Parts: sequence; structure tokens; C-alpha cells
Amino acid sequence: MSNLDEFLAGERLDDVVFYLSDAYLDDDSRLREVGTETDGGVRLILDGETGRSAFEAGTGMGAMEFAKEAMGNQGRIDRTLDGGRCPFADDVAEPLDTADVDETPDADDVDHEVRFVFAFAEGENPDVGGLYAEGDVVHAYAHCTCGESYSHKWVVGDRD
Repeated sequence: MSNLDEFLAGERLDDVVFYLSDAYLDDDSRLREVGTETDGGVRLILDGETGRSAFEAGTGMGAMEFAKEAMGNQGRIDRTLDGGRCPFADDVAEPLDTADVDETPDADDVDHEVRFVFAFAEGENPDVGGLYAEGDVVHAYAHCTCGESYSHKWVVGDRD
């Protein structure tokens, strides 16, 4: 079983997952040496403290601050934690300067690719209720190329 499979099965509750897309990551980044290359970037599975530090070093923002910001927008993050569906992809993008624009561009004209993902899992906690009473919960947060951030959480083993 891979580290990712173990994480997604709730067997690595002390670890975090950090993914950076190729577009966001330099070709000669050291993260390419320590992470796992995917089709579109690099995924790292690290102990919590190291992962939060790597996230901050790689993105320039604190992991928990990023998560708090992303929680306000519910999107869909792939179970592989290296892609997703931005909830703003269906919105009509607003042009920056409407003075010289005859019409607003469609959402299809705006790029909606995942730039990076941060994820962690919390153990089952029946006292809290909700999803936490059903099992271990994966919390995933993504930042899109459109500039928005979003979140997705699920109970380990669910295939929604």
C-alpha cells in the first residue's frame, strides 16, 4: 500500500499531504526530489509539522490560515489530492476594467486548474457528531489558478 493509500485509509492521521502543480513549481525545485511526481505536479506526504513548514515555504502562506480561508468555498477535490473542480468555474468571470469591454467573459475563458493542495485527516470522534461520528475525516484545501481557494471533506472510505 502506498503512503497516499495509507493516508486516504485514515492510517496516517499525523501526516499531511501537500501537492504543488508543475505550473506553480520550479523545474529544479528540491521538492521534486523528495516528493512523488504525478501527471501534473509533485505530491508530498510528510509528518504534520514538516508538512506545514513545507507548505509555508512553498506557497508563502500559513497552512492553517489557508485552510480557514478555503473553508468558505465548497468545491470538489480529487481523491488523489492533485486536482479538483473549482466552485467558481461555473460563475461568470468579472472583467477587471469594464470601461473597454463589451461583454463579460464566460467562465470557460478563465483558467481553473489546481495550483496547490493541502490536506490532513482527523480521527473519528462521535462526541463531535456529524461526519466525525461516521469515521475518520479527510480535510482537503485547494488553490485555483483563478485566485480562489476552496475545500472538500469526506469520511474515509466514502466514494461521493
